[in-house]
This record gives sequence, C-alpha cells and structure tokens, in this order.
Amino acid sequence: MIETSRLCLRPWEAEDLPAFAALNADSRVAEFLPHVLSRVESDALAARIRAHFDRHGFGLWAVEVRGGARFAGFVGLSVPSFTAHFTPCVEIGWRLAFEHWGRGYATEAAAAAVQYGFTELHLREIVSFTVPANERSRRVMNRLGMTRTAADDFDHPSLAEGHPLRRHVLYRLRPSG
Repeated sequence: MIETSRLCLRPWEAEDLPAFAALNADSRVAEFLPHVLSRVESDALAARIRAHFDRHGFGLWAVEVRGGARFAGFVGLSVPSFTAHFTPCVEIGWRLAFEHWGRGYATEAAAAAVQYGFTELHLREIVSFTVPANERSRRVMNRLGMTRTAADDFDHPSLAEGHPLRRHVLYRLRPSG
C-alpha cells in the first residue's frame, strides 16, 4: 500500500469491480482507448492486473480517495506485454473515473508510484505512452518530469495499421541524482 496526503494506492478488492466496470464503460474515459469495455472485458482486465502483481510484485494499484471514494480508478506500474524498441520496460499508467478528473489525483498518485519504482524497485527508468491527442495524460507526464524525444514515438503493435489511435508518443523518466 502507498499513501499520499489525499490518496491510498492499495490492492484490489472484489468490491472494486462494479465501479471499475462503470469507469471502463464511460466513453469520456475511453476517448483515447480502442473502445469502451463491457463488464466481462472489465472484469478480465482486473484479473490481468491482479495476475501482474502475482508475477512481478508490483502493478496498477486501486486508488482510494481518503474520506471519499472507495475506488476512483487505478494508478501504478506495469510491464507492457508487447514488443517495441523501448521494451522490456516498466510503464507508469493511470485511469480514473471522470468525476475524479481535474483534482490532481493522477499526478499525485503517479508521483508516489514513480517514487516507489525508483526507491523500492530500484528501476533505472520508467516510461509512459499515449496517443498524441491525449493532452491530459501528457500534462501528467510533464508534471512528473518525464521527457519526450520525437524519435521515440512509435506505432502501437496491438493496434492495426491505419487505426486512428495507433501512433503513440513515448515519455521517459530516470531517477534524479
């Protein structure tokens, strides 16, 4: 468990699944994802997230707002399952329910996850990626101190040639000092 002043990044619980399904079914949340998820797809994603923790000892934590929402979304570290010029690597990622946007939760939780990655896991680099149009996520990456080099941008191998979301920008972060 990782705690910040306003948030708790914690293990997933069965009670999180309905809120996770609602978040994944929201077209605003899925704007830069291939599609919204059905309840079955959302539950399968949650199972993959839990399996990642078993395999790697870290993953995408459930985000709880202290004194507020029991489940606001997820933030954490994961090992991408595809191959690209920058893999193998560890990625920082987030997905929050729309009602929790604009409060700084993604940045706050991601900063705590980055610190965990560098201090506890002794990672030498953390990456993040998204489609060029996803300005909200790109602002979080910038706030974390991540940097982008256009030569690192890539076509996501999980999306078909010609898919409008195939092109991705890559941001990198190394520990300071």
